[in-house]
Amino acid sequence: MIRFRLKELLADREYREKRVITLGEVAAATGIHRATLSKISNDPSYNTGTDNLDRLCTYFGCRIEQLIEHSPS
Repeated sequence: MIRFRLKELLADREYREKRVITLGEVAAATGIHRATLSKISNDPSYNTGTDNLDRLCTYFGCRIEQLIEHSPS
């Protein structure tokens, strides 16, 4: 199973910047619809495209393996 680590990356960024960051703010910065971000962070079976993964990696300044991980079922 593929697991998205969006919530963890968001929490890390909030801690570093000492402020709350909403999905709306991430949506505005990345061009990814807020509903899509919500699905990525809350629905374990959600399947998103590589363009969204690329935008999120750019936003968080991370490598793909920091955004998603594979866990054997």
